[in-house]
Amino acid sequence: MKPARFSEITSQYASLRIGVVGDFCLDRYLEIDPAKKEKSIETGLAVHNVVNVRSQPGGAGTIVNNLAALGVGKIFVAGFCGEDGEGYELQKSLGKVSHVSTEFFFASPLRRTFTYTKPLVLHRGKAPQELNRLDLKNWTPTPAPVRQALAGAVRALASHVDAVIVLDQTDIAGTGVVTREVLNALHGAARKNPKLFILADSRRGLRDFPPFAFKVNRAEMAASVGSKRKLNLAQIKSAAAALARKNRQPIFVTLAEEGLVAAASDGKIEHVAAFPVRGEIDIVGAGDSVTANLTAALSGGAGLREALEIAMAAASVVIHKLGTTGTASIREVKKLAT
Repeated sequence: MKPARFSEITSQYASLRIGVVGDFCLDRYLEIDPAKKEKSIETGLAVHNVVNVRSQPGGAGTIVNNLAALGVGKIFVAGFCGEDGEGYELQKSLGKVSHVSTEFFFASPLRRTFTYTKPLVLHRGKAPQELNRLDLKNWTPTPAPVRQALAGAVRALASHVDAVIVLDQTDIAGTGVVTREVLNALHGAARKNPKLFILADSRRGLRDFPPFAFKVNRAEMAASVGSKRKLNLAQIKSAAAALARKNRQPIFVTLAEEGLVAAASDGKIEHVAAFPVRGEIDIVGAGDSVTANLTAALSGGAGLREALEIAMAAASVVIHKLGTTGTASIREVKKLAT
């Protein structure tokens, strides 16, 4: 992409208003110094001495972090946390992110805060070693009062924004933010405003979602066509084109080292290859950076292929940031995309 065109697209970001609806998590990193060795007197087990704790918004919050790194003018978040210590940390972390409005985000005594606790052993001169993660999740259906409050928040948010990103991060349907009530509210907003771009992503697949723009990975694309086998690139393109025509919305498929495929609503296909790896990588957060950059670029006037090129460059930046769920700034993306 020519630098002038990249600048033309990204110069629009400061005027964008983007909503993020979904499961906001607390990413809590526990930095462990292996030189401070101890054993528990009571159990005889090794003690991991934590020398630093840092927290940042995760899940849907990772998308917010990426939008903020791009300088998006206003980011509205809709979701919940628990009335607990982790919820306090999450709200505090969201409050530190530039240009974020938490008007549609609330704490509920009926839920706990979705938390990823990530112990990292620090080795001088080496990448951090991540130990087994400790998760806090909700395993029961989201209560009706919370579902209704979320649906109302989504309806209100939709009138404020140019685009909405939806992220369903839960393992069990109906236990998080993206419930049937929320999807119905989003579908109603889309019918009311056909120009509203809505991009949805769910780790459990998107079969039950309204006809929004979808971002899926290779396995999710295979599941959508009822295949238990890994689809090759030609099959991915064919399946994406069929789904895009059905939804009348673009479909995006992330393919790891094979890059990114998009199908337009008329079935036209674009494919952008991944950038070469430039050293040790950590793929955590790469998909969220793709989601954020696709939405910002398309909302900023990019064509489908241009959006793919920008998103692929951003993902390449992010995977080379170790020990954190990273983001990519416009300056960092420009170095690769132009």
